[in-house]
Amino acid sequence: MAPMAESKQFDQEFVEFIVKSIVDNADEVKTERVVDEMGTLISLHVTAEDMATIIGKEGRTAKALRTILRVLGARHNEWINLKIIEPEGGRGFYPQTEGEAGPAPVHVEAEPKARKSAMDDALKDVPQDEIG
Repeated sequence: MAPMAESKQFDQEFVEFIVKSIVDNADEVKTERVVDEMGTLISLHVTAEDMATIIGKEGRTAKALRTILRVLGARHNEWINLKIIEPEGGRGFYPQTEGEAGPAPVHVEAEPKARKSAMDDALKDVPQDEIG
């Protein structure tokens, strides 16, 4: 088995490599890695334009990334999970003011059904707690 220090960098670098390979704005991809008693959490930040690509049709791309990370973690006796952070201006983003406990209400004008974006289609079946 490989030393734990190797896996610490490898999982985060792996996510960045894969995501940068499939998105349009590779320079905007950022990851954060947090390890606690529950395991390792990699938070992924991409632009609003790239969210549909990362989530994939019916959430398949995100699910595949998470599955690969779990396999990678199993090789190192770790639990690795991926959290995709909703970008500012994205579909589910709620700006927070200082000292505010919950999401601030945001006025969103309804779009005509004919102009539904690819992002809405990609995110319709993904639980919001998995998106960030």
